[in-house]
Amino acid sequence: MSQAKQSVSTKAIDRRTLRDRVGIFLVPIETKEELTQIREAERAGVQQIWTGDANNADTLTLFAIAAAQTEHIRLGTAIVSTYPRHPLVVARQALAIHDIAPGRLRLGLGSGGTLPIENWLGLSQTSPLPYLTEYLKLLRQTLWEGDANYEGNFFKTALPFSHVTQTPLLISALGPRAFRLAGEIADGALSWLCPPSYLLDQALPALRAGAQERQRPAPPLIAQMFVAFSKDETVALAAVRQRVERYARVSTYGRMFAHAGFAGVKDGNEVELNELARTLLIRGDEAEVSARIQELLASGLDELMLLPVTDEKDEWQRLLRLVGSL
Repeated sequence: MSQAKQSVSTKAIDRRTLRDRVGIFLVPIETKEELTQIREAERAGVQQIWTGDANNADTLTLFAIAAAQTEHIRLGTAIVSTYPRHPLVVARQALAIHDIAPGRLRLGLGSGGTLPIENWLGLSQTSPLPYLTEYLKLLRQTLWEGDANYEGNFFKTALPFSHVTQTPLLISALGPRAFRLAGEIADGALSWLCPPSYLLDQALPALRAGAQERQRPAPPLIAQMFVAFSKDETVALAAVRQRVERYARVSTYGRMFAHAGFAGVKDGNEVELNELARTLLIRGDEAEVSARIQELLASGLDELMLLPVTDEKDEWQRLLRLVGSL
């Protein structure tokens, strides 16, 4: 392993247990069922749940209810889109959750992509990274300093806000520029469909460079991975491929796949599709899945966000038991 990889927040990582570094992504479904699953995860010993807005119920509203029904499980958004919500609205939502469950919300934010923002909502998505930078600056100033008076290129605010809560603010990242930005200003980087080799060789160096430039500790990188307990590799790979092919049509993902060495994925290259799916999949029985989780965390990745991919109900229960026992 290179010296660069060995330097990734090692002191912070060493103080955490394996279980503390592994979260499970909750696929957005019906709200009552999601709340049941969050309670089940806490009872199983899982330390972190992630979910995102997608096209279902509002995530922060869901987490406000979940916060009142649980005691210690961390609740992470992956992600809340910035364009549909003013940062001060998000600050108030985060404050409400903090008041119910102090220190348990990890607020993951992102531009959201052209399809949901422009095609679905009819909004204009201009200058995504500069917009996200200013959004996070205003949100941090409001939540961490209690100061909601701000004037920038995208926002001008003057609002009394005296309550202070140091809610961790993470951002989604695909390309090196976004990972560098996470290192500069965020409390973590959330990846999606990024191969581990790409994260280790390109994303983490960019993140660390951003942190070094601002003379701050490198924040954690959370790597999303699929999990299948299926013995049939063909079935598991097909499930991952289905997701990869859908995202490959989006230009930002196509560029990331090309940076990662899978440029042919957007054109339907069968060999590359299968290989990319294989790199994103943790498959086997409990012992094999546990071993791969530990291998990935030992490689230099800070945290994992695991998503069941084939038989979701069965795999959800098995994954709860496995992660809760790490």
